[in-house]
Amino acid sequence: MTGPGTTQSAVSRGQQARAGRAGSVRFAAGRALPLFVRGSGGARPVFSADTLRALRARHGGAPVLVRGLSGAVLVLLDRQELRQFYEAEAEAEAEAAVLSPGAGEIRPCGAVRSIIAEEARHLTAAATLDLARARHTVARAARRIVLGDAAAAGDEQLTGLLGRLRRRGRERAGAADGHTRLGGAGAYADREERALRAMDCIPATLLRTLLLLAAHPAEQASAAAEAAGSAAPGELPRLRACVRECLRLYPAVPDLIRVTRTETEWRGVRHPAGTSVLLPAHFHQRDPEHVPAAHVFVPGRWKTPGADEDVRMAPFGHGPGRCPGDRLGLLITTALCAEVLRRRRITGTRPVLDPPGPLPMALDPRGIRLTLTRR
Repeated sequence: MTGPGTTQSAVSRGQQARAGRAGSVRFAAGRALPLFVRGSGGARPVFSADTLRALRARHGGAPVLVRGLSGAVLVLLDRQELRQFYEAEAEAEAEAAVLSPGAGEIRPCGAVRSIIAEEARHLTAAATLDLARARHTVARAARRIVLGDAAAAGDEQLTGLLGRLRRRGRERAGAADGHTRLGGAGAYADREERALRAMDCIPATLLRTLLLLAAHPAEQASAAAEAAGSAAPGELPRLRACVRECLRLYPAVPDLIRVTRTETEWRGVRHPAGTSVLLPAHFHQRDPEHVPAAHVFVPGRWKTPGADEDVRMAPFGHGPGRCPGDRLGLLITTALCAEVLRRRRITGTRPVLDPPGPLPMALDPRGIRLTLTRR
């Protein structure tokens, strides 16, 4: 995309204001990537924070239409547009229903916790923990949770299993005379495929969370004490808050893109159907003008009443369009962190973070290496 010099203020068009229809916003197929469902954990924002702040100052916070080689995109720069963006229509709600009840859609939560406890031994088997080891552990756990215990054998890549899932879905659909949960031949496979995809970003989030805890010894000690005193991830509010805070600082999907299906109004200006709308989620979650201690690791903010509904902080999105894999991803990530902290103390890290100062805007999981010692 081109730079700020090619932007056009939506307000400057002077079009007549009219009540907008929030429900006209939907996910763009293949472009809006729900957190925990897609992405490698290493994605970077389209625009830098400095660029977005300059655009907001220049245009008074109004949405800005940026034109580039691939077309125009409307960038939302002010928090007053966030809620409209997150309000999605029935299609997103139907998609969310597939996984939103949690891991019980695939296996009971108790079974998932048992699998995580068993597979976590791979995380702590050596004196160091890096992305390769984290991916290996999550892949084994994913195969067991979604496909059964026998699928844990070997080191086959998850992507190689998707064809098998689709074939299994067609077979089950045929046996059920076509009456599947979503009314389509691939419904069963879709559910399992989404569950596998829901684990794609877990290794990166796991490493980042443990790195942040290592940089904050008091938080690590408190989280470890909580993990040692409880066997159930659902009873680990402090550690769950740490994972959420990590995702606020380092979302797996830093930019969300949706496309309007009908004419939609933003800040009093009507935009035609088919308009691409970009929400720079990473920018808003770390915006010091609206988020206290925006660049600091503060898990306690998630214990504040209403924090989960605060549109400024949206690790999983909001409303009916909330990420369909949020509960599954949060359950597994929290459980893995707990198992590591029960067994080991993190005594060294690469990179070395400076807690008093602002945390870096990006943390590439490929460069994270943790040193583990016995408790």
